[in-house]
Amino acid sequence: MANSKKLGGLREMLESMYSVIALLFILVACVELCDAAAAVDVYRLIQYDMSGSPFGSRFAALNHHAASLHFPPGVDLSRTVLIIPLRELNITFVREYINQKKPLGGLLVLLPEVLSFKTGGNKQVHEKEKMKNLLAELERLLVHSNIPYPVYFAFENDEIDTVLADIKKNDLMGQPATATTGGYKFVIPTAEPKKVASPTMTNIQGWLSGLKTDGDANQLPTIAIVASYDTFGAAPALSVGSDSNGSGIVALLEIARLFSLLYSNPKTRGRYNLLFGLTSGGPYNYNGTQKWLRSFDQRLRESIDYAICLNSIGSWDNELWIHVSKPPENAYIKQIFEGLSNVAEELDLKVGLKHKKINISNPRVAWEHEQFSRLRVTAATLSELSVTPELLESTGGLFDTRQYVNETAIVRGVKLVAESLARHIYGHQGKNIQIFADESSLAVNPAYIRSWLDVLSQTPRVAPFLSKDDPFVMALKKELAGHVDEVNVQHETLEGIFTFYDSTSSRLNIYQVASVTFDLLLLLVLGSYLIVLFSFLVITTRGLDDLISLFRRPPSRKLKTA
Repeated sequence: MANSKKLGGLREMLESMYSVIALLFILVACVELCDAAAAVDVYRLIQYDMSGSPFGSRFAALNHHAASLHFPPGVDLSRTVLIIPLRELNITFVREYINQKKPLGGLLVLLPEVLSFKTGGNKQVHEKEKMKNLLAELERLLVHSNIPYPVYFAFENDEIDTVLADIKKNDLMGQPATATTGGYKFVIPTAEPKKVASPTMTNIQGWLSGLKTDGDANQLPTIAIVASYDTFGAAPALSVGSDSNGSGIVALLEIARLFSLLYSNPKTRGRYNLLFGLTSGGPYNYNGTQKWLRSFDQRLRESIDYAICLNSIGSWDNELWIHVSKPPENAYIKQIFEGLSNVAEELDLKVGLKHKKINISNPRVAWEHEQFSRLRVTAATLSELSVTPELLESTGGLFDTRQYVNETAIVRGVKLVAESLARHIYGHQGKNIQIFADESSLAVNPAYIRSWLDVLSQTPRVAPFLSKDDPFVMALKKELAGHVDEVNVQHETLEGIFTFYDSTSSRLNIYQVASVTFDLLLLLVLGSYLIVLFSFLVITTRGLDDLISLFRRPPSRKLKTA
Protein backbone atom coordinates (compact mmCIF):
# COMPACT_ATOMS: atom_id res chain seq x y z
CA MET A 1 0.00 0.00 0.00
CA ALA A 2 2.76 2.42 0.95
CA ASN A 3 4.70 1.63 -2.23
CA SER A 4 1.64 2.24 -4.40
CA LYS A 5 1.05 5.61 -2.69
CA LYS A 6 4.65 6.60 -3.30
CA LEU A 7 4.42 5.58 -6.94
CA GLY A 8 1.18 7.56 -7.29
CA GLY A 9 2.78 10.64 -5.78
CA LEU A 10 5.79 10.22 -8.03
CA ARG A 11 3.59 9.94 -11.08
CA GLU A 12 1.65 13.08 -10.09
CA MET A 13 4.90 14.95 -9.54
CA LEU A 14 6.26 13.86 -12.91
CA GLU A 15 3.03 14.83 -14.66
CA SER A 16 3.10 18.30 -13.03
CA MET A 17 6.75 18.72 -13.93
CA TYR A 18 6.19 17.78 -17.54
CA SER A 19 3.20 20.12 -17.73
CA VAL A 20 5.32 23.02 -16.44
CA ILE A 21 8.07 22.21 -18.95
CA ALA A 22 5.52 22.17 -21.78
CA LEU A 23 4.05 25.47 -20.59
CA LEU A 24 7.51 27.05 -20.44
CA PHE A 25 8.20 25.83 -23.96
CA ILE A 26 5.03 27.51 -25.23
CA LEU A 27 5.80 30.78 -23.44
CA VAL A 28 9.35 30.87 -24.79
CA ALA A 29 8.06 30.22 -28.28
CA CYS A 30 5.54 33.08 -27.97
CA VAL A 31 8.16 35.49 -26.61
CA GLU A 32 10.45 34.72 -29.54
CA LEU A 33 7.63 35.30 -31.99
CA CYS A 34 6.58 38.64 -30.43
CA ASP A 35 10.04 40.17 -29.96
CA ALA A 36 10.06 43.92 -30.77
CA ALA A 37 11.69 44.79 -34.10
CA ALA A 38 12.29 48.40 -32.98
CA ALA A 39 11.31 50.96 -30.37
CA VAL A 40 11.29 54.69 -31.09
CA ASP A 41 10.30 57.90 -29.33
CA VAL A 42 7.11 59.43 -30.71
CA TYR A 43 5.42 62.78 -30.10
CA ARG A 44 1.66 63.10 -30.16
CA LEU A 45 -0.30 65.73 -32.04
CA ILE A 46 -1.67 68.28 -29.59
CA GLN A 47 -5.16 67.72 -28.21
CA TYR A 48 -7.14 70.74 -27.09
CA ASP A 49 -10.62 72.25 -26.98
CA MET A 50 -11.37 75.80 -28.04
CA SER A 51 -14.69 77.22 -26.84
CA GLY A 52 -15.82 73.63 -26.26
CA SER A 53 -14.99 72.46 -29.81
CA PRO A 54 -12.49 69.56 -30.01
CA PHE A 55 -9.29 69.89 -32.05
CA GLY A 56 -6.18 67.84 -32.62
CA SER A 57 -5.71 64.10 -32.02
CA ARG A 58 -8.42 62.76 -29.73
CA PHE A 59 -6.78 59.39 -28.90
CA ALA A 60 -3.35 58.25 -27.76
CA ALA A 61 -3.27 54.42 -27.49
CA LEU A 62 -2.28 52.47 -30.60
CA ASN A 63 -2.36 48.75 -31.49
CA HIS A 64 -2.64 48.22 -35.25
CA HIS A 65 -0.77 46.85 -38.23
CA ALA A 66 1.26 49.32 -40.31
CA ALA A 67 1.02 50.32 -43.96
CA SER A 68 2.79 52.79 -46.26
CA LEU A 69 1.42 55.09 -48.93
CA HIS A 70 1.79 52.19 -51.40
CA PHE A 71 -1.20 50.30 -50.02
CA PRO A 72 -3.48 48.69 -52.65
CA PRO A 73 -6.57 50.74 -53.65
CA GLY A 74 -9.79 49.94 -51.84
CA VAL A 75 -8.08 48.55 -48.75
CA ASP A 76 -9.83 49.14 -45.43
CA LEU A 77 -7.48 51.25 -43.26
CA SER A 78 -9.72 51.52 -40.21
CA ARG A 79 -7.39 49.20 -38.29
CA THR A 80 -4.15 50.32 -39.93
CA VAL A 81 -1.47 52.84 -38.95
CA LEU A 82 -0.33 54.80 -41.97
CA ILE A 83 3.38 55.66 -41.82
CA ILE A 84 4.37 58.60 -44.06
CA PRO A 85 7.81 60.22 -44.35
CA LEU A 86 7.50 63.99 -44.70
CA ARG A 87 9.49 63.84 -47.95
CA GLU A 88 6.79 61.61 -49.51
CA LEU A 89 3.82 63.39 -47.98
CA ASN A 90 0.98 64.35 -50.29
CA ILE A 91 -0.82 67.15 -48.46
CA THR A 92 -3.89 66.76 -50.70
CA PHE A 93 -4.19 63.09 -49.72
CA VAL A 94 -3.98 63.89 -45.99
CA ARG A 95 -6.43 66.79 -46.27
CA GLU A 96 -8.90 64.55 -48.12
CA TYR A 97 -8.68 61.84 -45.45
CA ILE A 98 -9.24 64.35 -42.65
CA ASN A 99 -11.92 66.50 -44.25
CA GLN A 100 -13.92 63.54 -45.56
CA LYS A 101 -13.50 61.74 -42.22
CA LYS A 102 -12.24 58.55 -43.87
CA PRO A 103 -11.54 55.73 -41.37
CA LEU A 104 -7.93 55.32 -40.30
CA GLY A 105 -6.39 53.44 -37.38
CA GLY A 106 -3.63 55.99 -36.84
CA LEU A 107 -1.08 58.23 -38.55
CA LEU A 108 2.69 58.39 -38.02
CA VAL A 109 4.60 61.18 -39.77
CA LEU A 110 8.36 60.69 -40.05
CA LEU A 111 10.28 63.96 -39.82
CA PRO A 112 13.75 64.37 -41.32
CA GLU A 113 16.53 64.39 -38.75
CA VAL A 114 17.46 67.94 -39.77
CA LEU A 115 14.39 69.17 -37.87
CA SER A 116 15.34 67.45 -34.61
CA PHE A 117 16.31 69.85 -31.83
CA LYS A 118 18.20 66.96 -30.23
CA THR A 119 20.58 66.23 -33.11
CA GLY A 120 20.31 69.15 -35.50
CA GLY A 121 21.45 68.79 -39.09
CA ASN A 122 23.39 70.32 -41.93
CA LYS A 123 21.20 69.70 -44.95
CA GLN A 124 21.27 72.09 -47.86
CA VAL A 125 19.33 75.31 -47.47
CA HIS A 126 16.92 74.69 -50.35
CA GLU A 127 16.01 71.25 -48.97
CA LYS A 128 15.36 72.71 -45.52
CA GLU A 129 13.17 75.45 -46.97
CA LYS A 130 11.15 72.90 -48.93
CA MET A 131 10.65 70.81 -45.79
CA LYS A 132 9.76 73.92 -43.80
CA ASN A 133 7.00 75.03 -46.19
CA LEU A 134 5.50 71.53 -46.44
CA LEU A 135 5.58 71.02 -42.68
CA ALA A 136 4.01 74.43 -42.04
CA GLU A 137 1.08 73.52 -44.30
CA LEU A 138 0.67 70.10 -42.66
CA GLU A 139 0.82 71.59 -39.18
CA ARG A 140 -1.81 74.19 -40.02
CA LEU A 141 -4.12 71.41 -41.25
CA LEU A 142 -3.63 69.11 -38.25
CA VAL A 143 -3.86 71.76 -35.52
CA HIS A 144 -7.19 73.11 -36.78
CA SER A 145 -8.85 69.71 -37.39
CA ASN A 146 -10.72 67.28 -35.15
CA ILE A 147 -8.99 63.94 -35.77
CA PRO A 148 -10.65 60.81 -34.25
CA TYR A 149 -7.51 58.64 -34.17
CA PRO A 150 -3.95 58.85 -32.79
CA VAL A 151 -1.51 61.04 -34.74
CA TYR A 152 2.19 60.91 -33.89
CA PHE A 153 5.47 62.35 -35.13
CA ALA A 154 8.85 60.60 -35.04
CA PHE A 155 12.29 61.29 -36.46
CA GLU A 156 13.85 59.14 -39.14
CA ASN A 157 16.62 56.75 -38.07
CA ASP A 158 18.16 53.52 -39.35
CA GLU A 159 15.78 51.29 -37.39
CA ILE A 160 12.55 52.84 -38.54
CA ASP A 161 13.87 53.30 -42.09
CA THR A 162 14.49 49.54 -42.28
CA VAL A 163 10.98 48.82 -41.01
CA LEU A 164 9.47 51.26 -43.51
CA ALA A 165 11.40 49.66 -46.38
CA ASP A 166 9.94 46.24 -45.47
CA ILE A 167 6.43 47.67 -45.19
CA LYS A 168 6.74 49.34 -48.62
CA LYS A 169 8.01 46.10 -50.13
CA ASN A 170 5.05 44.12 -48.83
CA ASP A 171 2.56 46.79 -49.88
CA LEU A 172 3.98 46.92 -53.43
CA MET A 173 3.65 43.13 -53.65
CA GLY A 174 -0.02 43.44 -52.75
CA GLN A 175 0.47 41.94 -49.30
CA PRO A 176 -0.54 44.65 -46.82
CA ALA A 177 -0.17 43.80 -43.16
CA THR A 178 -3.31 42.26 -41.62
CA ALA A 179 -4.14 39.71 -38.96
CA THR A 180 -4.27 37.10 -41.75
CA THR A 181 -1.02 37.94 -43.56
CA GLY A 182 1.08 39.20 -40.62
CA GLY A 183 3.61 42.02 -41.02
CA TYR A 184 4.52 44.85 -38.68
CA LYS A 185 2.39 45.94 -35.75
CA PHE A 186 2.68 49.35 -34.04
CA VAL A 187 1.86 49.40 -30.33
CA ILE A 188 1.73 52.39 -27.96
CA PRO A 189 0.37 51.12 -24.63
CA THR A 190 -0.63 54.40 -23.02
CA ALA A 191 -3.61 55.61 -21.03
CA GLU A 192 -6.16 57.83 -22.69
CA PRO A 193 -5.40 61.57 -22.34
CA LYS A 194 -6.79 63.57 -19.45
CA LYS A 195 -7.52 67.27 -19.16
CA VAL A 196 -4.74 69.44 -17.76
CA ALA A 197 -6.24 70.84 -14.59
CA SER A 198 -5.60 74.53 -13.88
CA PRO A 199 -2.67 75.06 -16.27
CA THR A 200 -0.17 77.56 -14.87
CA MET A 201 1.36 80.63 -16.47
CA THR A 202 4.46 82.25 -14.96
CA ASN A 203 5.44 85.85 -15.67
CA ILE A 204 8.94 87.03 -14.76
CA GLN A 205 9.50 90.75 -14.13
CA GLY A 206 12.85 92.51 -13.84
CA TRP A 207 13.41 96.09 -12.67
CA LEU A 208 16.36 98.44 -13.25
CA SER A 209 15.98 101.63 -11.23
CA GLY A 210 16.89 104.93 -12.85
CA LEU A 211 18.89 107.70 -11.20
CA LYS A 212 16.76 109.95 -9.05
CA THR A 213 18.30 113.21 -7.83
CA ASP A 214 17.91 114.39 -4.24
CA GLY A 215 14.76 116.36 -3.60
CA ASP A 216 13.06 115.05 -6.77
CA ALA A 217 9.59 114.02 -5.60
CA ASN A 218 8.35 113.03 -9.06
CA GLN A 219 8.39 109.42 -10.15
CA LEU A 220 10.84 108.65 -12.93
CA PRO A 221 9.38 107.65 -16.29
CA THR A 222 9.57 103.98 -17.27
CA ILE A 223 10.32 102.15 -20.51
CA ALA A 224 9.23 98.51 -20.76
CA ILE A 225 10.95 95.82 -22.85
CA VAL A 226 8.79 92.71 -23.14
CA ALA A 227 8.94 89.27 -24.79
CA SER A 228 6.63 86.27 -24.53
CA TYR A 229 8.59 83.05 -23.92
CA ASP A 230 6.15 80.16 -24.40
CA THR A 231 5.25 78.38 -27.63
CA PHE A 232 2.49 76.43 -29.36
CA GLY A 233 2.86 73.80 -32.07
CA ALA A 234 1.43 70.60 -33.50
CA ALA A 235 3.54 68.52 -31.10
CA PRO A 236 4.01 70.17 -27.67
CA ALA A 237 7.02 67.98 -26.87
CA LEU A 238 8.80 69.34 -29.98
CA SER A 239 7.69 72.97 -29.87
CA VAL A 240 10.95 74.83 -29.14
CA GLY A 241 10.19 78.03 -31.09
CA SER A 242 13.78 79.08 -31.82
CA ASP A 243 12.58 82.16 -33.70
CA SER A 244 9.12 82.59 -32.22
CA ASN A 245 9.86 83.61 -29.68
CA GLY A 246 13.27 82.34 -28.68
CA SER A 247 14.86 85.19 -30.60
CA GLY A 248 12.81 87.74 -28.63
CA ILE A 249 13.81 86.21 -25.28
CA VAL A 250 17.51 86.19 -26.22
CA ALA A 251 17.30 89.81 -27.38
CA LEU A 252 15.62 90.89 -24.13
CA LEU A 253 18.26 89.16 -21.98
CA GLU A 254 21.09 90.77 -23.95
CA ILE A 255 19.47 94.22 -23.76
CA ALA A 256 19.08 93.75 -19.99
CA ARG A 257 22.76 92.77 -19.76
CA LEU A 258 23.89 95.84 -21.72
CA PHE A 259 21.86 98.31 -19.68
CA SER A 260 22.90 96.65 -16.42
CA LEU A 261 26.47 97.64 -17.32
CA LEU A 262 25.39 101.25 -17.81
CA TYR A 263 23.13 101.39 -14.76
CA SER A 264 25.70 99.78 -12.45
CA ASN A 265 27.64 103.06 -12.48
CA PRO A 266 25.82 106.10 -11.00
CA LYS A 267 27.60 108.31 -13.56
CA THR A 268 26.03 106.47 -16.48
CA ARG A 269 22.71 105.49 -14.92
CA GLY A 270 19.85 106.97 -16.92
CA ARG A 271 16.92 108.91 -15.53
CA TYR A 272 14.51 106.25 -16.73
CA ASN A 273 13.38 103.11 -14.97
CA LEU A 274 13.65 100.00 -17.16
CA LEU A 275 10.99 97.31 -16.79
CA PHE A 276 11.71 93.88 -18.31
CA GLY A 277 8.90 91.39 -18.76
CA LEU A 278 9.18 87.72 -19.76
CA THR A 279 5.54 86.79 -20.18
CA SER A 280 3.61 83.55 -20.65
CA GLY A 281 0.41 82.68 -22.52
CA GLY A 282 1.51 84.42 -25.73
CA PRO A 283 -0.20 82.03 -28.18
CA TYR A 284 -3.48 82.33 -26.23
CA ASN A 285 -4.29 86.00 -26.81
CA TYR A 286 -1.32 87.00 -24.61
CA ASN A 287 -3.31 85.97 -21.57
CA GLY A 288 -0.26 86.15 -19.29
CA THR A 289 0.61 89.67 -20.48
CA GLN A 290 -2.92 90.81 -19.74
CA LYS A 291 -2.77 89.49 -16.15
CA TRP A 292 0.71 90.91 -15.63
CA LEU A 293 -0.39 94.39 -16.71
CA ARG A 294 -3.52 94.27 -14.57
CA SER A 295 -1.35 93.50 -11.53
CA PHE A 296 0.36 96.92 -11.88
CA ASP A 297 -0.79 99.71 -9.63
CA GLN A 298 -2.08 102.80 -11.40
CA ARG A 299 1.01 104.83 -10.56
CA LEU A 300 3.36 102.37 -12.26
CA ARG A 301 1.11 101.99 -15.29
CA GLU A 302 0.90 105.75 -15.76
CA SER A 303 4.69 106.07 -15.50
CA ILE A 304 5.29 103.94 -18.60
CA ASP A 305 6.24 106.18 -21.51
CA TYR A 306 6.08 103.26 -23.92
CA ALA A 307 6.73 99.52 -24.23
CA ILE A 308 8.71 97.67 -26.90
CA CYS A 309 7.58 94.08 -27.45
CA LEU A 310 10.04 91.77 -29.21
CA ASN A 311 8.56 89.05 -31.40
CA SER A 312 10.36 86.84 -33.96
CA ILE A 313 13.48 88.76 -34.91
CA GLY A 314 15.74 85.81 -35.73
CA SER A 315 15.30 85.12 -39.45
CA TRP A 316 14.97 88.47 -41.21
CA ASP A 317 17.21 89.72 -43.99
CA ASN A 318 17.17 93.50 -44.09
CA GLU A 319 13.81 94.80 -42.83
CA LEU A 320 11.90 94.76 -39.57
CA TRP A 321 8.38 96.00 -38.91
CA ILE A 322 6.98 98.11 -36.09
CA HIS A 323 3.35 97.17 -35.39
CA VAL A 324 1.28 99.74 -33.49
CA SER A 325 -2.34 100.25 -32.44
CA LYS A 326 -2.26 104.00 -31.89
CA PRO A 327 -2.18 106.31 -34.93
CA PRO A 328 1.28 107.04 -36.40
CA GLU A 329 0.70 110.71 -35.54
CA ASN A 330 0.80 109.92 -31.81
CA ALA A 331 3.81 111.65 -30.23
CA TYR A 332 5.20 108.51 -28.59
CA ILE A 333 4.63 106.40 -31.72
CA LYS A 334 6.51 109.00 -33.77
CA GLN A 335 9.29 108.97 -31.18
CA ILE A 336 9.58 105.17 -31.31
CA PHE A 337 9.53 105.02 -35.10
CA GLU A 338 11.95 107.89 -35.66
CA GLY A 339 14.36 106.57 -33.01
CA LEU A 340 14.47 103.10 -34.57
CA SER A 341 14.55 104.47 -38.13
CA ASN A 342 17.58 106.70 -37.44
CA VAL A 343 19.58 103.84 -35.95
CA ALA A 344 18.43 101.46 -38.72
CA GLU A 345 19.70 103.84 -41.36
CA GLU A 346 23.15 103.90 -39.73
CA LEU A 347 23.15 100.08 -39.60
CA ASP A 348 22.05 99.91 -43.25
CA LEU A 349 18.71 98.36 -42.27
CA LYS A 350 15.08 99.18 -43.00
CA VAL A 351 12.24 99.66 -40.53
CA GLY A 352 8.61 99.80 -41.65
CA LEU A 353 5.49 100.89 -39.75
CA LYS A 354 2.24 98.93 -39.66
CA HIS A 355 -0.84 100.46 -38.01
CA LYS A 356 -3.77 98.24 -36.98
CA LYS A 357 -6.60 99.52 -34.83
CA ILE A 358 -7.83 97.25 -32.08
CA ASN A 359 -11.42 96.29 -31.42
CA ILE A 360 -12.00 96.36 -27.65
CA SER A 361 -15.08 94.13 -27.95
CA ASN A 362 -13.10 91.42 -29.76
CA PRO A 363 -11.14 89.17 -27.35
CA ARG A 364 -8.73 88.19 -30.12
CA VAL A 365 -5.28 89.74 -29.55
CA ALA A 366 -2.86 89.34 -32.46
CA TRP A 367 0.16 91.22 -31.04
CA GLU A 368 1.48 91.59 -27.51
CA HIS A 369 1.44 95.40 -27.64
CA GLU A 370 -2.35 95.27 -28.08
CA GLN A 371 -2.72 94.22 -24.42
CA PHE A 372 -0.89 97.44 -23.46
CA SER A 373 -3.06 99.49 -25.84
CA ARG A 374 -6.24 98.12 -24.26
CA LEU A 375 -5.07 99.69 -20.98
CA ARG A 376 -4.15 102.97 -22.76
CA VAL A 377 -0.41 102.36 -22.52
CA THR A 378 1.60 103.25 -25.63
CA ALA A 379 3.34 100.19 -27.03
CA ALA A 380 4.73 98.69 -30.24
CA THR A 381 5.83 95.24 -31.42
CA LEU A 382 9.08 94.86 -33.34
CA SER A 383 8.95 91.80 -35.60
CA GLU A 384 10.16 90.35 -38.89
CA LEU A 385 6.51 89.44 -39.61
CA SER A 386 4.86 92.02 -41.83
CA VAL A 387 1.40 90.44 -41.70
CA THR A 388 -0.70 89.87 -38.59
CA PRO A 389 -0.53 86.13 -37.74
CA GLU A 390 -3.67 84.06 -37.40
CA LEU A 391 -4.63 82.53 -34.06
CA LEU A 392 -2.17 79.77 -33.01
CA GLU A 393 0.12 80.43 -35.97
CA SER A 394 3.72 81.70 -36.00
CA THR A 395 4.02 80.61 -32.37
CA GLY A 396 6.85 78.06 -32.53
CA GLY A 397 5.77 75.19 -34.76
CA LEU A 398 7.64 72.05 -35.77
CA PHE A 399 9.65 73.89 -38.41
CA ASP A 400 10.75 76.68 -36.03
CA THR A 401 14.08 75.14 -35.03
CA ARG A 402 17.66 76.28 -34.56
CA GLN A 403 18.60 75.57 -38.18
CA TYR A 404 16.24 78.29 -39.42
CA VAL A 405 17.46 81.06 -37.11
CA ASN A 406 20.27 83.45 -38.01
CA GLU A 407 21.99 84.63 -34.85
CA THR A 408 23.50 87.55 -36.81
CA ALA A 409 19.96 88.81 -37.34
CA ILE A 410 19.38 88.76 -33.56
CA VAL A 411 22.65 90.66 -32.97
CA ARG A 412 21.53 93.38 -35.41
CA GLY A 413 18.09 93.49 -33.78
CA VAL A 414 19.65 93.95 -30.33
CA LYS A 415 21.90 96.76 -31.64
CA LEU A 416 18.89 98.46 -33.20
CA VAL A 417 16.71 98.38 -30.07
CA ALA A 418 19.45 99.00 -27.49
CA GLU A 419 20.97 101.93 -29.37
CA SER A 420 17.56 103.53 -29.96
CA LEU A 421 16.59 103.19 -26.27
CA ALA A 422 19.94 104.53 -25.06
CA ARG A 423 19.76 107.60 -27.28
CA HIS A 424 16.27 108.30 -25.98
CA ILE A 425 17.28 107.80 -22.33
CA TYR A 426 20.43 109.92 -22.56
CA GLY A 427 18.99 112.58 -24.88
CA HIS A 428 21.08 111.78 -27.96
CA GLN A 429 18.23 111.49 -30.46
CA GLY A 430 19.25 112.37 -33.98
CA LYS A 431 22.96 112.21 -33.14
CA ASN A 432 25.30 109.73 -34.75
CA ILE A 433 26.68 108.43 -31.45
CA GLN A 434 27.24 104.73 -30.94
CA ILE A 435 26.80 103.90 -27.27
CA PHE A 436 27.06 100.15 -27.85
CA ALA A 437 29.90 100.31 -30.36
CA ASP A 438 31.60 97.15 -31.57
CA GLU A 439 34.86 96.22 -29.87
CA SER A 440 33.93 98.35 -26.84
CA SER A 441 33.12 97.16 -23.32
CA LEU A 442 29.45 97.80 -24.14
CA ALA A 443 29.46 95.81 -27.38
CA VAL A 444 26.72 93.26 -28.09
CA ASN A 445 28.00 89.79 -27.17
CA PRO A 446 27.31 87.25 -29.98
CA ALA A 447 28.58 84.36 -27.81
CA TYR A 448 26.01 85.17 -25.10
CA ILE A 449 23.26 85.31 -27.71
CA ARG A 450 24.40 82.03 -29.26
CA SER A 451 24.53 80.16 -25.96
CA TRP A 452 21.02 81.18 -24.90
CA LEU A 453 19.65 80.54 -28.37
CA ASP A 454 21.05 77.00 -28.18
CA VAL A 455 19.36 76.46 -24.80
CA LEU A 456 16.01 77.76 -26.00
CA SER A 457 16.24 75.68 -29.18
CA GLN A 458 16.38 72.51 -27.09
CA THR A 459 13.61 73.40 -24.64
CA PRO A 460 9.94 72.74 -25.50
CA ARG A 461 7.91 75.33 -23.55
CA VAL A 462 4.18 75.08 -24.20
CA ALA A 463 2.70 76.93 -21.23
CA PRO A 464 0.05 74.40 -20.08
CA PHE A 465 2.80 71.79 -19.68
CA LEU A 466 5.27 74.02 -17.77
CA SER A 467 4.98 73.84 -14.00
CA LYS A 468 5.62 76.73 -11.60
CA ASP A 469 9.01 75.29 -10.68
CA ASP A 470 9.99 74.13 -14.14
CA PRO A 471 13.82 74.19 -14.50
CA PHE A 472 13.56 76.38 -17.59
CA VAL A 473 11.43 78.98 -15.81
CA MET A 474 13.84 78.97 -12.86
CA ALA A 475 16.79 79.39 -15.24
CA LEU A 476 15.14 82.41 -16.89
CA LYS A 477 14.48 83.98 -13.53
CA LYS A 478 18.06 83.41 -12.38
CA GLU A 479 19.52 84.86 -15.58
CA LEU A 480 17.38 87.99 -15.49
CA ALA A 481 18.17 88.44 -11.79
CA GLY A 482 21.85 88.69 -12.70
CA HIS A 483 21.18 91.80 -14.80
CA VAL A 484 18.58 93.78 -12.83
CA ASP A 485 18.05 95.22 -9.35
CA GLU A 486 14.91 93.28 -8.53
CA VAL A 487 13.06 90.25 -9.90
CA ASN A 488 9.46 89.26 -9.21
CA VAL A 489 7.62 86.14 -10.34
CA GLN A 490 3.88 86.02 -10.90
CA HIS A 491 1.96 82.73 -11.14
CA GLU A 492 -1.43 82.80 -12.84
CA THR A 493 -3.91 80.25 -14.14
CA LEU A 494 -4.46 80.12 -17.88
CA GLU A 495 -8.08 81.12 -18.39
CA GLY A 496 -10.25 81.65 -21.40
CA ILE A 497 -11.44 79.50 -24.24
CA PHE A 498 -8.70 76.82 -24.21
CA THR A 499 -8.63 73.38 -22.58
CA PHE A 500 -5.59 71.13 -22.98
CA TYR A 501 -4.95 67.39 -22.60
CA ASP A 502 -1.84 65.53 -21.44
CA SER A 503 0.05 62.58 -23.00
CA THR A 504 2.33 64.55 -25.31
CA SER A 505 5.02 61.90 -25.92
CA SER A 506 5.42 58.15 -25.66
CA ARG A 507 7.38 55.12 -26.83
CA LEU A 508 6.35 53.23 -29.95
CA ASN A 509 7.03 49.47 -29.97
CA ILE A 510 7.22 47.94 -33.43
CA TYR A 511 6.61 44.18 -33.59
CA GLN A 512 7.11 41.85 -36.53
CA VAL A 513 4.22 39.42 -36.21
CA ALA A 514 3.53 36.17 -38.05
CA SER A 515 0.40 35.42 -40.05
CA VAL A 516 -2.62 33.49 -38.74
CA THR A 517 -1.67 30.57 -41.01
CA PHE A 518 1.67 30.31 -39.26
CA ASP A 519 -0.05 30.54 -35.87
CA LEU A 520 -2.41 27.68 -36.78
CA LEU A 521 0.49 25.55 -38.01
CA LEU A 522 2.40 26.27 -34.81
CA LEU A 523 -0.66 25.38 -32.75
CA LEU A 524 -1.00 22.08 -34.64
CA VAL A 525 2.67 21.21 -34.06
CA LEU A 526 2.47 22.10 -30.36
CA GLY A 527 -0.77 20.15 -29.96
CA SER A 528 0.73 17.08 -31.63
CA TYR A 529 3.81 17.38 -29.46
CA LEU A 530 1.74 17.55 -26.28
CA ILE A 531 -0.39 14.54 -27.30
CA VAL A 532 2.71 12.47 -28.02
CA LEU A 533 4.31 13.64 -24.76
CA PHE A 534 1.16 12.79 -22.80
CA SER A 535 0.90 9.36 -24.39
CA PHE A 536 4.55 8.63 -23.64
CA LEU A 537 4.14 9.63 -20.01
CA VAL A 538 1.03 7.46 -19.54
CA ILE A 539 2.65 4.41 -21.18
CA THR A 540 5.84 4.70 -19.14
CA THR A 541 4.10 5.31 -15.83
CA ARG A 542 0.81 3.34 -16.11
CA GLY A 543 1.14 1.08 -19.09
CA LEU A 544 -0.44 0.78 -22.52
CA ASP A 545 -3.71 -0.57 -21.16
CA ASP A 546 -4.30 2.59 -19.13
CA LEU A 547 -3.68 4.71 -22.21
CA ILE A 548 -6.17 2.67 -24.24
CA SER A 549 -8.71 2.86 -21.42
CA LEU A 550 -8.55 6.67 -21.51
CA PHE A 551 -9.88 6.68 -25.06
CA ARG A 552 -12.28 3.74 -24.62
CA ARG A 553 -15.96 4.63 -24.57
CA PRO A 554 -17.27 4.31 -21.00
CA PRO A 555 -20.07 1.74 -20.41
CA SER A 556 -23.62 2.99 -20.32
CA ARG A 557 -25.51 3.47 -17.06
CA LYS A 558 -27.72 0.41 -17.79
CA LEU A 559 -24.70 -1.88 -18.10
CA LYS A 560 -23.31 -0.44 -14.88
CA THR A 561 -26.61 -1.16 -13.09
CA ALA A 562 -26.68 -4.72 -14.44
